[in-house]
Amino acid sequence: MKRAIVLALCLTLVGASCSRADRDSGSGVRDSGGSTKADSPQPAVNNMPATDHAGMHMSNPESRVPNPGSDTITLTPEMVQRAGIKTAPAMKGTSSTSLHLPGVVQPNAYKNVDVTSLVSGRVTQVKAELGQRVMLNEVLASVYSPELADAQTTFIAAREALAAHDLALQRTQRLFAIGAASRQELEKLDAEKADMTRAVETARARLALLGIPEDKVNNKIASPADVVTSFDVRAPLAGVVTKRMANVGLNIDVMTPLFTITDLTTVWVVGDLYERDFDAVGVGSPVEIKTGAYPGLTLRAKVNYIDPHVNEQTRTAQLRAEIPNAGERLRLGMFMDMSIAARAARTVVMVPKSAVQTVGSKTVVYVAETPGHFMQREVTASEANGDEIAVSGAINPGDMVVTEGAFFLRAEHERTP
Repeated sequence: MKRAIVLALCLTLVGASCSRADRDSGSGVRDSGGSTKADSPQPAVNNMPATDHAGMHMSNPESRVPNPGSDTITLTPEMVQRAGIKTAPAMKGTSSTSLHLPGVVQPNAYKNVDVTSLVSGRVTQVKAELGQRVMLNEVLASVYSPELADAQTTFIAAREALAAHDLALQRTQRLFAIGAASRQELEKLDAEKADMTRAVETARARLALLGIPEDKVNNKIASPADVVTSFDVRAPLAGVVTKRMANVGLNIDVMTPLFTITDLTTVWVVGDLYERDFDAVGVGSPVEIKTGAYPGLTLRAKVNYIDPHVNEQTRTAQLRAEIPNAGERLRLGMFMDMSIAARAARTVVMVPKSAVQTVGSKTVVYVAETPGHFMQREVTASEANGDEIAVSGAINPGDMVVTEGAFFLRAEHERTP
């Protein structure tokens, strides 16, 4: 009996639930596809605007104006205000401070000589070593030269032929005097003598070109037994052997370099002068030169040459100063610091330090061209004066540079496609 009562109550509850579900489903309207739409809109889950991680409201993407160029940043007035962007005009200024240039020690080209042989042949002896100090006319190497032997033999033969012809000419002259020889024979011998004399002088000049002095030619080369086949290569100046290419057995000609001798009593310090500094430096400008190798050493000189050619890639011209090298402490290739006193004040463009930004390997400033439009311009920064710094490049006096908010512009530029 109790079980029947419990079963009846369960059936009653199930029927009531089904009736309520039917009423709920009847409150919607079905569309043509059979789906049900609500009679009233559902409430919004969240009506708050989206924020970024810092808690600031993110700008509406539709409010951003596309940038017209890769170096131009365009912002809405709201973005400019939120970034706190402020500008100031670039000002014209002057600078008379010294220029600091990196320099390199190079040999004095007027005292740096490649030594070659005056004759072709084969090297038989080398007497100079790399780094050795040599004196003027000191023997550096010996060369066996068939060319030299041939030149001496030619000279001896030409001189002997001329001597024999002189005897024949004298005999013909005596015969002509007594009528035993014709004038034609005498004139022929005179003409032959002139040709033979020229041959002797040509052979003598060739020996002089090969380095045999005239007194030796006249007094010591009389017969084939006097022919010398060895030639001495001598130092053309006093200095240090900075290169040695000669070795025993090397076959050479007159164009083959055997040694390089450098006089290191003076050296050149060469640096690169930028175009913007051409007006500030000239020949005769004083230079102070220092090196990290000798912290207490300060050398003073003057600019003695500025290259008239400008390097197309670096836009610089080479500048040099000649300095004494007492004790040969300065070695070729050493780095030096050149401090050059400017001969006149230079006109420069000054901007606040806060306007200068570093983007990768470039130094840039942001210039406000029109309201909401900012251009990134690459510059080169130089000396600072208080809160301002001198710059050169795509910037002119009067340009409105961004002094506050430049970091925001940099970020906008980097994420702009």
